Amino acid sequence: MDFPQGMTVRARSGVTTPPASRIFHPFSNVVERMDSCDLGERAGSIRHVCDLKGITGMKRSTYTTLGASLFASALLMTACGNGGGEAGSGESGPAGEMVEIGITQIVSHPSLDASREGFKKALAENGYTEGENVTYDEQNAQGDQATATSIAGKFATDQKDLVLAIATPTAQAAAQAIQDIPILITAVTDPVEAGLVESLEAPGGNITGTSDLNPVKEQLGLLKELVPDAKSVGIVYSSGEVNSQVQVDLAKKVAAEMGLEIKEATVSNSSEVQQAAQSLDVDAFYVPTDNNVVSALKSLIGVAESKKIPVIASDAASVEGGAVATEGINYEDLGYQTGIMAIEVLEGADPATMPIQTASELEVVVNPAAAERMGIEIPASLLESADRVIE
Repeated sequence: MDFPQGMTVRARSGVTTPPASRIFHPFSNVVERMDSCDLGERAGSIRHVCDLKGITGMKRSTYTTLGASLFASALLMTACGNGGGEAGSGESGPAGEMVEIGITQIVSHPSLDASREGFKKALAENGYTEGENVTYDEQNAQGDQATATSIAGKFATDQKDLVLAIATPTAQAAAQAIQDIPILITAVTDPVEAGLVESLEAPGGNITGTSDLNPVKEQLGLLKELVPDAKSVGIVYSSGEVNSQVQVDLAKKVAAEMGLEIKEATVSNSSEVQQAAQSLDVDAFYVPTDNNVVSALKSLIGVAESKKIPVIASDAASVEGGAVATEGINYEDLGYQTGIMAIEVLEGADPATMPIQTASELEVVVNPAAAERMGIEIPASLLESADRVIE
């Protein structure tokens, strides 16, 4: 799609990105930190960039982009009609034939659903109208990896123009089944660790997209602000999810620096979450972006309310669902950002050369009623500074 010169492009829900000449580039701090780090053999891995210091040390609402370029740069490339890759024909979409997009999602929960809707919104607001020049084949694996594999295989057989894979398990299934169709990923914590891309800066294959790596340091800092006397934090997570293990490993490192002990319990499916939560004797719960746990959040919150201990979440939707607070990613915005990348691919860009991106902003969301049910009070200063207060 060729955007008129000087036209603004909607970069995320409710926000308009100005022409690239006025884009703020917040990436320099991370680059400086990376220069002084021992990145080891896997220089592109999120887990090996200064042990994530370049990411977890950011202030509120200044979360950085991962990879060598910013989202704004991607928009500039699109505005200039950038092409050059084999992933997209440059002939489909608003000015060409019907685009067929397959969407595969591991399970339904508010954050992943928001990512999907944000993706579709980005396309709709930039000329791709469902039923007119784009169709979506939306599939949900219902938490089953075999089903995710089957869905990916069907998309390969159907020769979709593009595939959106939401969350790590479905992204891995898509990567294994599809080699000749561009894949956009979102809500994937560590694309390198998951075996999806060669590096964040240069994915190297048919996959690119966005990461939802959590600002764990900020989130545990928020926990300490709400529960100053906390000594132990419970984490329930899926032992089989790479993204969850990445977050738990980081949480242990950050917690040790804060004088907190992490106590963990693993699950293999959402039905085990309640029992796992009950098994932990802790002062607070921290919920990473784990698909099984978030889909069963209500059961974990029930345990927390009975124990009178707070739940700190990793996403706003979980706070809306009954957790006390988060400082995290807006998943609709992340999906929207992925949608803009998809437009670029559909117009001819090569996923192999498109750096993995992440959210450019964080939001602080608090739920005073949930805090009361869990036996704590949110400080007035935090209520005043929060981006959103759930009523």
